[in-house]
Amino acid sequence: MTRTPKHKELKNTRLASTYGSWMYCEGCDKTIAYLCYVTYDLFKLKYQCKCGNHGSIDISFEEDTAQEAGQSLITIKNRLCCPTDESPLVTIQAKKLDSYKCEVVCKNCNTKYREEHTL
Repeated sequence: MTRTPKHKELKNTRLASTYGSWMYCEGCDKTIAYLCYVTYDLFKLKYQCKCGNHGSIDISFEEDTAQEAGQSLITIKNRLCCPTDESPLVTIQAKKLDSYKCEVVCKNCNTKYREEHTL
């Protein structure tokens, strides 16, 4: 079943598909992340690419009623995953970014996770 985002906004960023797959910086056309298709209800990313470009992505399928996480995302095979059920959510290509802030809601457990890094 295909999902349709209720909200979708991209700035200086493009996606290989409608609401998932590879994300690219429009400043240098390099891959900056991979967003899993079916495991999230909300995804927000603000970043500064090594090329100097500032970009963002904001996609949501549901109203934001998620509970805040009491723990961090876990890393499994370079993917940031939900610590509750190990659902893969997103892979950030950190070596291509100077900094990023990420917010993601796991579809399965309705928990909101936040990541912030200055690299």
